[in-house]
Amino acid sequence: SLRGSWRLRNGNGSVVLPGEVPGCVHTALRRRGLIQDPYYRFNDVMYRWISLDNWTYSRTFKSPFAVRKWQKVNLVFEGVDTVAQILINNITLGRTDNMFNRYSFDITSVIKEVNFLEVRFLSAVSYAAEQSRCHKAYSVPPACPPPVQKGECHANFIRKEQCSFSWDWGPSFPTQGIWKDVRIEAYNHYHLIYFSSTSFFVKSVQQWSLEIESIFDVVTSKPLAGLVTVNIPKLQTQQTFNVKLQPGEGSIVLLVNINKSSTVEAWWPNGHGKQTGYNMTTTFIMEAGHQIEKFSKAYFRTVELVQEPIPGSPGLSFYFRINGRPIFIKGSNWIPADSFQDRVTYDTLWLLLKSAADANMNALRVWGGGVYEQDEFYDICDEIGIMIWQDFMFACALYPTDQNYLASVRAEVSHQVRRLKSHPSIILWSGNNENEAAIASNWFSIPYADREIYIEDYVMLYVKNIQEIVLAEDKSRPFIASSPTNGLESVKEGWISQDPYDTHYGDTHFYDYSSDCWNWTVYPKTRFASEYGFQSWPSFSTIEKVSSVEDWSYTSNFSLHRQHHENGNDQMLQLVGHHFKLPQSTDPIKKFKDTIYLTQVMQAQCIKTETEFYRFSQSEIVKGEGHTMGALYWQLNDIWQAPSWASL
Repeated sequence: SLRGSWRLRNGNGSVVLPGEVPGCVHTALRRRGLIQDPYYRFNDVMYRWISLDNWTYSRTFKSPFAVRKWQKVNLVFEGVDTVAQILINNITLGRTDNMFNRYSFDITSVIKEVNFLEVRFLSAVSYAAEQSRCHKAYSVPPACPPPVQKGECHANFIRKEQCSFSWDWGPSFPTQGIWKDVRIEAYNHYHLIYFSSTSFFVKSVQQWSLEIESIFDVVTSKPLAGLVTVNIPKLQTQQTFNVKLQPGEGSIVLLVNINKSSTVEAWWPNGHGKQTGYNMTTTFIMEAGHQIEKFSKAYFRTVELVQEPIPGSPGLSFYFRINGRPIFIKGSNWIPADSFQDRVTYDTLWLLLKSAADANMNALRVWGGGVYEQDEFYDICDEIGIMIWQDFMFACALYPTDQNYLASVRAEVSHQVRRLKSHPSIILWSGNNENEAAIASNWFSIPYADREIYIEDYVMLYVKNIQEIVLAEDKSRPFIASSPTNGLESVKEGWISQDPYDTHYGDTHFYDYSSDCWNWTVYPKTRFASEYGFQSWPSFSTIEKVSSVEDWSYTSNFSLHRQHHENGNDQMLQLVGHHFKLPQSTDPIKKFKDTIYLTQVMQAQCIKTETEFYRFSQSEIVKGEGHTMGALYWQLNDIWQAPSWASL
């Protein structure tokens, strides 16, 4: 492992400091006391210089083994954020341009006893601007976020966490750093790169089976033969397979039939049963090279997304069947837990996810403007029964489809699906957040004559590339191209439906800040509510940590600065005013605290009313609408201390 302390320097060498890996520049500067808490007061704007500079991480390391003994030596980065040139001993190994990809560089011929490793970053902000400038044929909107977000431009031109350029609930901190693990691996003969297992229930014979996929790098010149044994003791299931591995990178897929005399306990969502997993050992014994033993958990659950005609209602249903049982999806939407991913610990994740389960949630949507979450996130969801609607990381924008961009996205999608598909908690892949709606409702004022180009790009990206890879890599769960979407109806209309918000098909997102939220007749009687919500201020104790006394008023510069949604602070007061007297205290701090409190009461009441409306619409059709089978409010958690839609 090459984790630990590296040397970090800025572009002109005026700032030099130790930088932890995994980590990023901001947290390194903070740790050394060179900057204050980035979340304090107006620091998001004060520290903009950090993202605009080009930083370099470097270190020397001794080879931990005799380098010449190995047929292949790789330098592997689990995650690089984002645009960098990688050098070892002053030889360029390659470049990175995608935060969501894993990068592996062959260093067999260049590694020495003592090595000097360098990762030279380029500012994500200037890279995105440059990519946009180079895209000369036509513009790809939006160019910049609204001014109220105080963000950076052209996030859609870089494969990086989209909300790190700002969002309507979060700051702009376009980080640079080695954000995941980095290591040297050396092997002879063959090496296991990915390992996954997915379950299927074969109805005709009433039997569970597991599909086990192993992806190898074979470094011998001839094919390798050998045996693979899969053993699940609890289910009295053991099977041995003869396999042959071809030179190069390739995969083998094994189908394991579970012993019919064993009782298989399925994995159920929170509130519907247990989250049983079985210990499984897979042993690879090849004619050459050492044996590999892989310990994993096998889970058994099926998922179907049902879209069928409903008597007495035009359109189609949209609901999930888990292990053959229709399940009402109740939960929320997940955003990144911190602007600096290296600060998101196991404990952070456990607290948030356990809180969701304790509130009787059974599902969360990992929203498409953040990151594909870390392995531990999905492990916890497997353990406590939280179903995951997993977006791909594209949100509220149109995206380019030039060859380099598509190649990068294809690698990203295939890596993420291989990494994540063994998790029973993931029940759906979804191509993007709101991008079908963006074209259908013409958010970006595209002249009608130019519409076709953008529709072609949309289909090229989400259908011909992302969907194609997902369906090839993972046959165990459904895929939809966007959210909100009309599902099969959108497909029928060429992937961009007339009205993606149609209540008779697919899912909807719904926001209304001017009506009285206690009046449930304003809510859409939809098949599935995948986003809806209201803002509130976080508690005073939360605000206090990042502000000073002069900030403690609802109309202070600070209160305005933290609100990234146009007129958000006024909208909250308006919603409060429908049912409560606004605070009148002459003590300004008491008035501020009372106002904060009332926005929270208002948010709770609004979400309660809307959620109950969706829950009682489950069992009825009124005027052709209803059979609502999901309610995921926006949003569960916060990225920083600010007014937002978050409940935690």
